[in-house]
Amino acid sequence: MEIPVSFKEFDIVEIRFKGGRKEFFRNINHLPLITGDAVVVDVPNGHHIGHVSLKGELVRLQMNKKKVQNNDELRSIYRVATEKDMEKFNLAREQEPTTMYRARAIVQELKLKMKLSDVEYQADKTKATFFYSADDRVDFRELIKKLAEEFKVRIEMRQISLRHEAGRLGGIGSCGRELCCSTWLTDFRSVSTTAARYQNLSLNPSKLSGQCGRLKCCLNYELETYMDALKDIPNVNRPLQTKAGDAFLQKTDIFRRIMWFGYRGDSNWFPVTVERVHEVLKMNAAGEMPENLAEEVKKQQPEVVDFVEALEGNLDRLDEQYKAKKKRNKKKNKNGGTATAASEVLAQAAPTPEVRRDRPSGRPVPAEPRPRPERGSDRPATSESRPPRPEREPQGKGQQPQGKPRPERDQNQQNRPPRENRPPRPERLPGQRPPQNRPQPAAPQAATPGAVAAPERPEAPPRPEGEQRSRRNRNRNHRNRRPGSPEGAPPQAEA
Repeated sequence: MEIPVSFKEFDIVEIRFKGGRKEFFRNINHLPLITGDAVVVDVPNGHHIGHVSLKGELVRLQMNKKKVQNNDELRSIYRVATEKDMEKFNLAREQEPTTMYRARAIVQELKLKMKLSDVEYQADKTKATFFYSADDRVDFRELIKKLAEEFKVRIEMRQISLRHEAGRLGGIGSCGRELCCSTWLTDFRSVSTTAARYQNLSLNPSKLSGQCGRLKCCLNYELETYMDALKDIPNVNRPLQTKAGDAFLQKTDIFRRIMWFGYRGDSNWFPVTVERVHEVLKMNAAGEMPENLAEEVKKQQPEVVDFVEALEGNLDRLDEQYKAKKKRNKKKNKNGGTATAASEVLAQAAPTPEVRRDRPSGRPVPAEPRPRPERGSDRPATSESRPPRPEREPQGKGQQPQGKPRPERDQNQQNRPPRENRPPRPERLPGQRPPQNRPQPAAPQAATPGAVAAPERPEAPPRPEGEQRSRRNRNRNHRNRRPGSPEGAPPQAEA
């Protein structure tokens, strides 16, 4: 698509100044401007610097919206601002805070009921505009004289509303975003408390008012949506009459279309749909009263289930499961190949666990546990392959095997008196250690002819006081002790 040659760009540009103030200027020199460029424009008795905010056909729409006529009264744009122009403009901006503080002090001296909110210097520093807000009309002729003598510039006083004042100062709203009046909102519409009532908001001034002290402008944003939703919701001016009592309207959920009612003397609220409220209102108008606000449960007819369709559906699900299993088996065969089939045959032939080669550790896969034969039953057939054990020679009673020599019994244990004739154990004081189980020296006996003398054991050195026996000796004595015998008694010899 070709661009028409006769196309002519709209020559009016929207320029933004300090505080969000916007005006329209004519681009008579056809400068190639871009949004955000700083330009020098013509103002009464001098020049000023602003930034391009809008250009093209959108400016025409803004002019129609603000009802600005395209005539010769529109001033023109001189040029794009240079570095020297921006330096002078920045110097003028730096003097604005000190000028405002001094002007406020003068206002207090004159005791005027007004509030200075902002000061704006012209780029050529020939004019200063003071923005103020006041409830009543203020005579500031004396104030202008003193300000002109103090700052040596022409003074202009401009009264603004509280909303414009908040827009010029800026700030963060309760929603966490920058104020609408300082970013994009230019025309301020009147906001009333009826907008809050339609939206079921609590009439709390601290929550409904903004930084300007007036009702928030955002209350009008969703008002039309609420008005459309309220068309089908009935207006309940009196309580609903039921056999359970009069039900009073407590709350309305507009978008969920639920109305909450409560009976007198009851703190519980009951949700009722909008359709049910219409039905109850019609019944009350006809002189009837329902049992309660709950909807009447309609008898639902049992659904007829087609047995053939249900059966076909079950068969289809079984076919899908069979197909899924078949696909998984095909994948296993492709991945494993003949090695998988051979491992399965070996696993069936031998009950030994199968070693998986794909594991890096090479650990065997645990096989199913084999049932152990009961005691007294015959050995399994696998025991026949074992070699027979060598037969032992018959030994008489009391003889010890040839492998390990049996140690000889201690003479003290053989000649010990019976348990009934033993002296009673002495009582042990608290904190006293129990007597050690040391073997007592055997009494000298006459040597019998033909007896072999036992080798004498070397006497163990006495243990130092405070040293305990080794765990091995303690466990041995405890193991050899018969059940029911005292703890410190020596082990009894077997009969």
